Amino acid sequence: MQIAYIAAGAADMVCGSCLHDNTLARALIRMGEQVTLVPTYTPLKTDEENVSLGRVFFGGVNVFLAQQFAAYRLLPRWLTRGLDSPRVLRWATRGAGSVDPAQLGPMTVSMLRGELGGQRRELEELVDWLLAEVKPDIVHLSNSMLLGMARRISQRCGPPIVCALSGEDLFLEGLPQPYYDEVRGLLRERAAEVDAFTALNAYYADTMAQYLSVPRSRIHVVPHGVDLEGYGEAPPARGPGAPLRIGYLARVCHAKGLHQLVEACEQMAADPQMPAFELVAAGYLGKGDRQYLRDLERAAERGRLAGRFRYVGTLSRVEKIAFLQSLDLFSIPTVYQEAKGLPALEALACGVPVVLPDHGSFPEIIAATGGGVLFRAGDVAHLAETLRSLALQREAAQEHGERGRRAVIERFHADRMAAETLSLYQTLTGPPATTDGKAGAQG
Repeated sequence: MQIAYIAAGAADMVCGSCLHDNTLARALIRMGEQVTLVPTYTPLKTDEENVSLGRVFFGGVNVFLAQQFAAYRLLPRWLTRGLDSPRVLRWATRGAGSVDPAQLGPMTVSMLRGELGGQRRELEELVDWLLAEVKPDIVHLSNSMLLGMARRISQRCGPPIVCALSGEDLFLEGLPQPYYDEVRGLLRERAAEVDAFTALNAYYADTMAQYLSVPRSRIHVVPHGVDLEGYGEAPPARGPGAPLRIGYLARVCHAKGLHQLVEACEQMAADPQMPAFELVAAGYLGKGDRQYLRDLERAAERGRLAGRFRYVGTLSRVEKIAFLQSLDLFSIPTVYQEAKGLPALEALACGVPVVLPDHGSFPEIIAATGGGVLFRAGDVAHLAETLRSLALQREAAQEHGERGRRAVIERFHADRMAAETLSLYQTLTGPPATTDGKAGAQG
């Protein structure tokens, strides 16, 4: 099967959506499928082998200039194509971090208008290339903000179109008026034009069915899958003299809740029954969040966490696995309702018990894996109490970690994610043709 997977790059950071898209594409390729992973806006950045195309469509610089200046759209393409170079785009977005929805209302509207928007030339270029080079049997869009592409792809290429739902509501809910209402209307209009949606969990499928006004039956839950290469066996327990290590792995920003974890650890440090412990954070830090981290570090040094909180930076894949394997407990106390939760599954793959807020995708992760405990979202005292309980009950904590590790190995791995996605594709495209051109026999 020829699969065109159109993915949105995330500037200079390794994001959960990029990891998911690349992991899924690699697993489908291992299964023998022909997958073209097509970056849009910026190159994809992952911590594993990157199988995406070396060319970027809808290059972020060109898209921005076409949006800002109508005359720019009239320039010959040979003059502007150099701005779509991956090298140029990496330079332009270095350290940029996440995008600000407050600044991108007109751009979001224009992209969702597709063939009627300011980026129609870029859309036609993508469709021309799909027709000439890929000839896809199916097209998979990586999030609903790419739905503006669907109508023109369907009109000219004709394959079924699938759209992944991957947490884009966090961005969309930050759009200012009047763009927010216009975007919501366009999403509902364009969502009716695709054949199926995928979501990583029932929580997000239910949420987006209402958000997009589509029947819940059109949204297929395909759980997240971790690429288990390099994870190996769970490491041996750390020595009795080593301090308990609590870890955080996610983008360092307010939305991911690192400040709540720091405050919870501050409360635990006041408890004389707590064993010696440290808090170690890792993950991407954008320019706009550097002050946030500095404030946390200063507050920690002035209080009971002095000398016990440190940030170790952005990690490679090998470093990430080693970091997770070094932990005794893991937590990402997100402020918002998380749609994916990949770092929690990665921690569980290393046998590390997790402490997660009781909202978004996390209750399903805990229910499906048994790999940890939920706390009341936003309740720092309850987070501290939950972490303390696991810290003092080491055997129970290790049992959570081992159950979680087995569950990821059995059910939340990349090959299963790919198999379930391929099954959906086959349902939409019909049975494969035999060598004589006739449809294959159905059992």
